[in-house]
Amino acid sequence: MAKEHKYQLQEVYNEKGEHLSPQLPREVKNFLIDIDGTICDDIPNEEPERMVTALPYPDALKIINKWYDEGHIITFFSSRTEQHREITEEWLQRHGFKYHGLLLGKPRGGNYHWIDNHIVKATRFKG
Repeated sequence: MAKEHKYQLQEVYNEKGEHLSPQLPREVKNFLIDIDGTICDDIPNEEPERMVTALPYPDALKIINKWYDEGHIITFFSSRTEQHREITEEWLQRHGFKYHGLLLGKPRGGNYHWIDNHIVKATRFKG
């Protein structure tokens, strides 16, 4: 089950004293982690029965829960749809994943180009 993170966002100002987007404390990382093909086999939305029986990749659970326990924010971001939310939440809970949020509906097809006003670090998880 998702748990709200304990950190308060810090107010940030520019040189003119205007508010900017708030930020997490410097020592806290905000992990956005895909599910299919990242922490378990790549399972398409068209095969939800496989979502139930999939096994986590070796060490994925250990590494992600370590990050959570260190105080980082863990949010799963998946191309699964809202129709798959219950299956996904039950799977994460059954396998013991600790996390703060679950975002569904990520665009499908790969070849992502993320445009943001903050630096985004892309990492291929090799748990």
